[in-house]
Amino acid sequence: MTALQHPARPGGPPQPPHARVPFTVVDEVTRHCLQPREPETVHIEVHLPTQPDPARLRAAFAEALRRHPRILMREAPGPWYRRRYEWELTRTPDTDVVTFPPATPDALPRARERALAFAPPLALSPPVRLEVIGRVLLLTVNHTALDGPACLRVLATAAELYSGHSEGNAPATAAPARPAAPQSPQDQPGPLSGTGFAPIARVAPGSPTVAGGNGMLITELPVPSRPRTAPYTVNDQLMVATARMIAHWNNEHDRPPRPMRITMPVDDRPRGPDMPIGNGTRLVEVPFTPKELATHTTPSLLHLTARRTRALKALPRPQLGHGAALLTAPVLPVGVRAAITRGLRRAVAPWTSTTLLSNIGRVPYPLDFGEGTGRATAVWFSAPARMPRGLTVTTASTAGKLHLALRWSSALLGAGDGERLRDLFTEYLAATATAEGGETQ
Repeated sequence: MTALQHPARPGGPPQPPHARVPFTVVDEVTRHCLQPREPETVHIEVHLPTQPDPARLRAAFAEALRRHPRILMREAPGPWYRRRYEWELTRTPDTDVVTFPPATPDALPRARERALAFAPPLALSPPVRLEVIGRVLLLTVNHTALDGPACLRVLATAAELYSGHSEGNAPATAAPARPAAPQSPQDQPGPLSGTGFAPIARVAPGSPTVAGGNGMLITELPVPSRPRTAPYTVNDQLMVATARMIAHWNNEHDRPPRPMRITMPVDDRPRGPDMPIGNGTRLVEVPFTPKELATHTTPSLLHLTARRTRALKALPRPQLGHGAALLTAPVLPVGVRAAITRGLRRAVAPWTSTTLLSNIGRVPYPLDFGEGTGRATAVWFSAPARMPRGLTVTTASTAGKLHLALRWSSALLGAGDGERLRDLFTEYLAATATAEGGETQ
């Protein structure tokens, strides 16, 4: 877990003006590898029954920022030879965070395009922006500073304040339980479960557009059902659907089978008002061999995936692994570390994971804006899809519906490719919902 600052509760000790907080490992690695053509943004889209009142929403979001002061930060300036990047905490925003674009027919698609193409600047506090398009709240987050779950917590606080039902000093909810450490050989994830050091499968190119940046497709699906006694989770079902979607796509594009790894963020933070704000997830990589994807039945693959994800979640591991922790140690100047990091990133590209699956799960807050505005009816997230992965799969569930976002690099795929991948994902996810029985092969 990173050293994230906890929010000051109302009436608590005041923050020192312009306090400094060192970048975490995730912050620094992301900062080193920024590419203007493919901004590192997280997009969060909340749909409400009716449009919120502009003045009340501005006031509620401003108070939510104050209650979570770790979000009120900007990158502190400094010379290239300094040993650390630092965040400078501010008492108030540097810019107007909440805007209300004109309600034109194309306002929402244009706002989504901005979310994928233009990151809020790190030099201004806070590095987020909230656009309100009718009854849709669209939050764009600079991922160098913050992740989706942290910003969802801030939105939840804004909803509580807007509705007049703030949690106030309520205790934080418990962190998600971490699985027990694996005890038996079959529960061990193995070195890479047979993937070894072979180059990892890449998503085959489709019909990319000329423009840079990311494309995105969002859709709503049923949450897949599963037997009440099933040892696997919805997350495991999503993992299997993602792996088989990519295997099918690559086969359609005449790519030879290769080992696959899917990066999965794991978030151990509590979800209450005291949730640490920042980049707080750790990443694990779930491996699949070509033989597993080709020969295992769906029930067998679900059981295998469940054992593997459970074991990987239980293993103690720094956010980005031991190598990244060593690479970001403040021994050399940040300018030198940046050059080394970018060089290593290019060198290890053939072994970078195939894709990222980020499952928020059931949204842990009601996001209820009270009488007159109502409770969120849908929540979508999307994660950056920079090459060499080029594709991310992000899901969240609200009111019994699964909200899926496919996001891709425009250098790899086009809109028609996104539609085909959505159809494949839908097909393979539905197959997991009907999968019952044992681990036969």
